[in-house]
Amino acid sequence: MKPMGSHAGNRWQVSESRVDLSRADPRPVRAIDIDAQPQAITVDANRSALVVVDMQNDFCSRGGYLDYRGIDITPDRAPIAPIASLVPVLRSEGVPIVWLNWGVRKDLLNIHPSLLHAHTHDGTGAGLGETIPGGAEILRKGSWGAQIVDELNPGELDIHVTKHRFSGFWDTELDSILRNMGVRTLFFAGVNADQCVMTTLEDACFLGYDVVMLRDCVGTTSPDYCMQATEYNVKLLFGFMSHSGALIEGLHA
Repeated sequence: MKPMGSHAGNRWQVSESRVDLSRADPRPVRAIDIDAQPQAITVDANRSALVVVDMQNDFCSRGGYLDYRGIDITPDRAPIAPIASLVPVLRSEGVPIVWLNWGVRKDLLNIHPSLLHAHTHDGTGAGLGETIPGGAEILRKGSWGAQIVDELNPGELDIHVTKHRFSGFWDTELDSILRNMGVRTLFFAGVNADQCVMTTLEDACFLGYDVVMLRDCVGTTSPDYCMQATEYNVKLLFGFMSHSGALIEGLHA
């Protein structure tokens, strides 16, 4: 019998006379306990993944889009260090890392006016897909602004998914990739916590994934009350709040 499928947890076994569809998953359950709110949780590390959202130059670096708009990017840079510490641990434990990032088409043919308005309310100044005067293109696929910040850039070691909405599940291959890998639990990191991270987390919940936001690995340039509301709603409606140290401690235990 020949295995057919890109992931061990979702493979047929094929021969000339028979196809085995039973998909025997060779991964045992690897239960780990994690301190979280509103309750402590136990997850299967073999069926979990980290989703890192929008840790890109346009949001987190000098000369990027938010910096051009005069927004203090310090809060969006705060998650860099904890994510940089967490990612190697997860890699060593076999937990997949998904880098989910904006990257719009040059012609913007799949971008609607509401998204353009969200990035420049009065139509003045450079907006989504345009070019910062004297600088880089804004969140255009392949541009400097759409690249992951140097402190985190994993090259091609991990899984990369490009999005063109606030939620990373809308019109992307993210759901197909995760289901093919048999992932059930998603840990969320990135920026902005109340916008792209939150909408992706919400869609993940609606699609049946278990979701955990890692508080020290997310940030937002929004007012403090936006982060408070995000934490409140994650714990009340969608899933759990934890932190990278608790995840690392659970894995090592």
